[in-house]
Amino acid sequence: MRRLSTVLAIVVILIVFAAWWAMRIPSSPFDDATVASAPVRGELGEYIARQADCVACHTTEHGLPFTGGLKMGTPLGFIFTTNITPDRETGIGSYTLAEFDNAVRRGVARDGRRLYPAMPYPSYAKMTDEDIRALYDFFMHGVTPARQESRPSEIAWPLNMRWPLAFWNIPFYDPLPFRPDPTKDAQWNRGAYLVQGAGHCGSCHTPRGLAMQEKALDQDSDRYLSGALLDGWYAPSLRNDANTGLGRWSKEDIVRFLRSGRNQHGVVFGSMLEAFNNSTQFMSNEDLAAIAVYLKSLPGDPARDGWPWQSQEMAAIPSSNRPGAQTYAARCAFCHGNDGRGRGEWISPLAGVSSVLSPESASVVNIALNGSGRVVASGLPDTYRMPSFRQSLTDKELAEVLTYIRSSWGNSASAVSADSVAKLRKTTDPASSEVIILQMR
Repeated sequence: MRRLSTVLAIVVILIVFAAWWAMRIPSSPFDDATVASAPVRGELGEYIARQADCVACHTTEHGLPFTGGLKMGTPLGFIFTTNITPDRETGIGSYTLAEFDNAVRRGVARDGRRLYPAMPYPSYAKMTDEDIRALYDFFMHGVTPARQESRPSEIAWPLNMRWPLAFWNIPFYDPLPFRPDPTKDAQWNRGAYLVQGAGHCGSCHTPRGLAMQEKALDQDSDRYLSGALLDGWYAPSLRNDANTGLGRWSKEDIVRFLRSGRNQHGVVFGSMLEAFNNSTQFMSNEDLAAIAVYLKSLPGDPARDGWPWQSQEMAAIPSSNRPGAQTYAARCAFCHGNDGRGRGEWISPLAGVSSVLSPESASVVNIALNGSGRVVASGLPDTYRMPSFRQSLTDKELAEVLTYIRSSWGNSASAVSADSVAKLRKTTDPASSEVIILQMR
């Protein structure tokens, strides 16, 4: 009994210690720092805010910049992004540099409340002290304060309690900043830093586990950036998968896509549209080239990639005895062509593109149902937009035409069911004709 009591006491002590360790407010390298000790160039912080795409989540269509309010779905319910303007009462104006750092890189608010990992702090943890300081300076001095109360979550008690997130961090969060690979050159390391850190590309493009954790945070795992289903879209692989990733893209193709929102392989849509409109197009050519170098270094996986795509010429729409063919001829061929090759860089091809070849049909269903948002490159809105067929085509008609597209011109993806169209019809909304482009300066 004494031995059992001793063992139980040790176990209790270890549990208490683990709970204290997990629940404590972490230390920051800025705990004793003063803002005035090292002035930061304002344009540097603005540029880092562009890299991190803070606009996409913290600005709504009709709201003031950075005042939050975006509704985000989670497995537990809906949460709303917060006001991150320097308003001292409803925003982050009273945050010290250390408190700001803890929120961005560790997911802990000023009052010790844990942030949901919808705030991509597992990626931002890789950012350098210098970048965090510049980002803080920008938000405190380069953003207009705005009074806007943050909305409470729509997650029911007890699931809305935040303290369990401290224990979520133990297996799924790496607090260490980016560690350069000494075997790679400076350009590769810069690209890796941007993709893994501020760019938080893995938040969308890396598959998630049962606890909604990213299954990998860097290239040490072949799951990193291998494609993921999220919020009604399938974010494709950013690895060198020939069909469902970037295997047939050159480095120049990647840079052009991130710079102009389009290339010979496709046009930005879905969540990537927001990232382009307010983030990637504002990045330097050197940084975009570094990202391309890093992404092209990630090997693909033939087992994941499916059947090889074989280009096939097709001069005319086949006879009407093939389901979906006549719908394609009437609704799609004028823009995307009888051969599925689109109209140069302006209207996306459908033959051999990752969104069509993907084993997940969510993206093609979503964009056919709801249309595409407006791409704005260098201040100029695009002329051609994918229309919504939500009202004009039934679930069956959409399923048939998408199945036709996914099995024509060398495409060999799986069929689309009417049930999958119906499901997304209920849970998604038509793309807005409005667009949020924030001119910071």
